Amino acid sequence: MTETPPNTMQYRFDGPEDAPVLVIGPSLGTTWHMWDRQIPVLSEHWRIFRYDLPGHGGAPSHPAASVLELADRLLATLDGLGIQRFGYAGCSIGAAVGAEIALRHPHRVASLALVASSPRFGSADEFRQRGVVVRTNGLEPIARTSPERWFTPGFAAAQPAIVEWAVQMVRTTDPGCYISFCEALATFDIRAQLSRIGVPTLVLVGAEDKVTGPAEARTLVAGIPDARLALVPGASHLAPVEQPAAVTDLLLTHFSTAWQDTLTSIPVLPAPAGATVPYTPVLPVAEIAPAAVPDSAPEGRDDRYERGMRIRREVLGDAHVDAATAGDDFTEDFQDLVTRYAWGEIWSREGLDRRARSCVTLAAVVGSGHLESLGPHVRAALRNGLTPAEIKEVLLQSAVYCGIPAAGAAFAVARSVIQEETTPPA
Repeated sequence: MTETPPNTMQYRFDGPEDAPVLVIGPSLGTTWHMWDRQIPVLSEHWRIFRYDLPGHGGAPSHPAASVLELADRLLATLDGLGIQRFGYAGCSIGAAVGAEIALRHPHRVASLALVASSPRFGSADEFRQRGVVVRTNGLEPIARTSPERWFTPGFAAAQPAIVEWAVQMVRTTDPGCYISFCEALATFDIRAQLSRIGVPTLVLVGAEDKVTGPAEARTLVAGIPDARLALVPGASHLAPVEQPAAVTDLLLTHFSTAWQDTLTSIPVLPAPAGATVPYTPVLPVAEIAPAAVPDSAPEGRDDRYERGMRIRREVLGDAHVDAATAGDDFTEDFQDLVTRYAWGEIWSREGLDRRARSCVTLAAVVGSGHLESLGPHVRAALRNGLTPAEIKEVLLQSAVYCGIPAAGAAFAVARSVIQEETTPPA
């Protein structure tokens, strides 16, 4: 472990110094220890480079705005160590980092394994609301519900010590970094770029993963030209923890054959000698399904419209925008005007950040009396980084300059939205 500058990652090595390097990345809310049970076998063949996400596992808290920024930090770390070409395996957001590197720096990656991954992780609204919950309540609600997202019920009941270890990993994560990575996942979408991943790729998924399940895995396999699907029974999102022997065998086979870009199949290996964990043979299943790709932009729409629609969705959320733009031909031109002018020209200007623009918008809506628009903008303000206390201050300021009755009605609307958005999941 080393001191970590802001543009690099905290890391550790395992395995012989003269072996090829295999980089292994963690999922959101975990540390490099999620891979501990793979290391004894994998480090017999490769020099294993594990890293922690910023703010995780004691790593310095340097938030990143995107998955691409995390990929750049990882490459800067590897560059500093003189590592130019490597294999890569990552779980969840760690897999997204590997996919970004394979897309943008294909000469660096010898072969790739995407574990519990997706070309787009859920919806942007889901991750932005998770950020709102953490900003308001801290990480305890996320930590408490992590086991049900990460493990099958049977495993969680049988392994309480591992469940508690997982909860503690989340509790010790820096909240600011966690929020920033939720934002990074909200904007991550490589569905239209999958065909450009040109290295042999293993897509590994737990059969019972409810976070990034088999459907997402099949989308990856369908889109990546040289990809195979490994479906692991009896595993949920953290398959390397829940089915360590099976995952180890799959990775060992993939990287042993695909390192020379000659992957043709993924046979089942016998249990590793001296394995200390129960071994369940798993037959990887290769399945192909149609890839899901974003709808193409309507013809004739200029850059302002595309930019405006992207920002409008990022600020107000997909559900609100879909409802607003689902009208008939009579309202289509008006929605086009709003998207290009309000969002493509004004909200996209660099003079104010989104927090400041949310403050101005809230005050303007209160002052104009159009409270039917306030709820969506309170929700947007929370997802743009304002806390409930800061929203209260904006409304108090509005009361002085816009009138007590208007602000009183605004407080009622805002209180309802804030309660809905900041209440942790049950």
